[in-house]
Amino acid sequence: MLLNWTVMILYNYFSAMFVGPGYVPLGWTPEKSQDCMYLQYCKVCQSYKAPRSHHCRKCNRCVMKMDHHCPWINNCCGYQNHASFTLFLLLAPLGCIHASFIFIMTMYTQLYNRISFGWSSVKIDMSAAKRDPRPIIPFGLSAFAASLFALGLALGTTIAVGMLFIIQMKVILTNKTSIESWIEEKAKDRIQYYQTGETFIFPYDMGSKWKNFRQVFTWSGIPEGDGLDWPVRDGCHQYSLTIEQLKQKADKRVRSVRYRAIEDYSGVCCPVTKGVKTFFTTPCTEEPRIALSKGDLILATRGLKHWMYGEKILISAADGGIRERGWFPRKCVEKYQYDSEMDQPVDGEKKSK
Repeated sequence: MLLNWTVMILYNYFSAMFVGPGYVPLGWTPEKSQDCMYLQYCKVCQSYKAPRSHHCRKCNRCVMKMDHHCPWINNCCGYQNHASFTLFLLLAPLGCIHASFIFIMTMYTQLYNRISFGWSSVKIDMSAAKRDPRPIIPFGLSAFAASLFALGLALGTTIAVGMLFIIQMKVILTNKTSIESWIEEKAKDRIQYYQTGETFIFPYDMGSKWKNFRQVFTWSGIPEGDGLDWPVRDGCHQYSLTIEQLKQKADKRVRSVRYRAIEDYSGVCCPVTKGVKTFFTTPCTEEPRIALSKGDLILATRGLKHWMYGEKILISAADGGIRERGWFPRKCVEKYQYDSEMDQPVDGEKKSK
């Protein structure tokens, strides 16, 4: 049975790793040219982002139905490998539960055979068991320590990976991804902030958990669809989600504040020269840091007490403006004041007050 668990776990693990999530073809455009107005354009892939796809900085490609980038499989979890990844998250805790049961019963039976109860003390003799027959595999102090350590690993894996499985099943049963759940929450915040009175309905929820489940898990192992076109619920547009993404992107640009760098910053994760608080409060995230030179302009979109996240504006003759995004220390910048009418923010940036 343990070999059975091992084979199934490794099969789904390597399937998620090597099959991959599926990528939007380079240079992809929708069949109808007028639909381009509903989509975002990826400069890296030189193509439009298909519905439910997102660009991954680690894979450097637009991933179909991207859920997240998983460092444990060194790949993204998306359209093609979502089922394999979720089965791995299910089978790994089940195999660890079986292993934990074996470890617990082994230690219980071996310790029970080595315990001597006296009037005033309890002694454990790890050299040999009191009863015959002796175990085939000697169980000494080192074996007990190894079994205890393995039990801790098995229980830890069961809890950690089991929680991930529950999270994945919640989004699968609503036919969402982790990113799309975040987009839906931001849509509610945007509507509430501007009091527009509109209602955002997630277009890919089929209304039935079984139908949503079948979107990912099939008997053939091949997910439904082609990863580019998706069935939508009644009353929703094929590009309802991408239109909401464009609205959120425009809102993000409006709310951003322009800053100017007053100190150089090398882009290291934990800068020693920027103060003790900045060093110890570095953001615990895989998002990059951006190097700053004195005089650089940055559009800050969010921030912490000692750190900020934004886009550095690099004026380029090729396309007029390439933005490099990442975190940077708050003490390295100051709010940029517009000195003249000629010095106006680009792309609808909001003036800082």
